[in-house]
Amino acid sequence: MAETPNPVQIQKFLGGIDYPANRDALISRAKESGADSNVLDALQSIPDQEYDSPTAVSSAVSDV
Repeated sequence: MAETPNPVQIQKFLGGIDYPANRDALISRAKESGADSNVLDALQSIPDQEYDSPTAVSSAVSDV
């Protein structure tokens, strides 16, 4: 299994997104920013819900 990306790697690809944002919006933004498959896989594995901050996204990724 691929290594889980760290919060800095993930947030690099989510720059400029407006919170709250749902999982699909996060994935879409990451794709637009050129995220690699490791980051996209991590975002696809988090629960499909609203995230109100970068911290909430990082927490969800680390909990998976």
